[in-house]
Amino acid sequence: MNVGIIGAGTMGIGIAQVAATNGCKVWVYDANAKQVETATVGLEKTLTKLVDKQKISAEKMTEILANISIATELKDFKDCELIIEAIIENKEIKTKVFTELEKHVSESCVIGSNTSSISITSLGAELQKPERFIGIHFFNPAPLMPLVEVIPSLLTEKSLAEKIYNLMKDWGKTPVIAKDIPGFIVNRIARPYYGEGLRIVEENIATVEQVDEAMKTIGKFKMGPFELMDLIGVDVNFSVTKTVYNEYFYDPKYKPSLLQQRMSEAKLHGRKTGKGFYDYSENDQKPVAQKDDALYQQIFLRIISMLINEAVEAKRLGVANDEDLELAMQKGVNYPKGLLAWGKEIGYSKISETLQNLYEEYQEERYRQSPLLRKLN
Repeated sequence: MNVGIIGAGTMGIGIAQVAATNGCKVWVYDANAKQVETATVGLEKTLTKLVDKQKISAEKMTEILANISIATELKDFKDCELIIEAIIENKEIKTKVFTELEKHVSESCVIGSNTSSISITSLGAELQKPERFIGIHFFNPAPLMPLVEVIPSLLTEKSLAEKIYNLMKDWGKTPVIAKDIPGFIVNRIARPYYGEGLRIVEENIATVEQVDEAMKTIGKFKMGPFELMDLIGVDVNFSVTKTVYNEYFYDPKYKPSLLQQRMSEAKLHGRKTGKGFYDYSENDQKPVAQKDDALYQQIFLRIISMLINEAVEAKRLGVANDEDLELAMQKGVNYPKGLLAWGKEIGYSKISETLQNLYEEYQEERYRQSPLLRKLN
């Protein structure tokens, strides 16, 4: 298959690597020509490390690199059967690219977007052939993370989601099909992991270190919410939260954090800037959390209850089937368990009681329960 990638950032070159590894001929385009050169040099270094670690052979590395070509303009995509866009999360910029792209590709070419939070229907509606348009959302880093959310819009041709689903399986990925709702599966359900962690710190209930330790020691999460925000990029995480909040017509459940806004304004974006919620300067010692078992239990139960409630609501709304909801959170953000199974394990009545107590304490819609939650046992 001939595949085009628009955008040579981390995601774009990562998706190109996945396609090229699976025998596709790949063309990579970026409006900034220097970025493509930088990305391909970076890819060569990455593949060399994999060869050194004996993860791939030298022959496979040569094959992958030979499968990737640089496109200097959108016209170079004329023979592509699939194009995946992975540029800045801005609807107007994406739409402009798609409109121009349609002038150069065949009638049968499928156009996909790697957007993490923008409506697929709204992006595709501007195309002359919206039925060929679909969301294909990889997770970072694309070569390593197995999950791909496949999101058909209201206008997408009915059989296209299944075709892309099967293609992703052929590429060795774990695909799930999601409804076109803000945040799709993962970025919608995961919002409380960050939002409630931020809220707990803003309220001076616990420190950043304590929240992270609570989720890692009790919940067995690989990273706490603040470590994860630093890894993703505080600004990127904040941008997704704002998009989901705006797209849901300012639902209090997804209300962004003032602390996160201030961090973004201060350019304390995490690992990529050297400082976020933690300091990543050389020789800098990470602060040690002051251990408090009772507090840790309180933090864990509050955050996990919000997450499980969100998963139950996604089930109620038919965002995806139960299996895909569970798979998405485990394969997309490395959760130790599926949230529906976790709710059953803790006891849905306990989750319901926790949320009811939070609702009574704060008198905020943020803590309202899914109508389905009380019916589960």
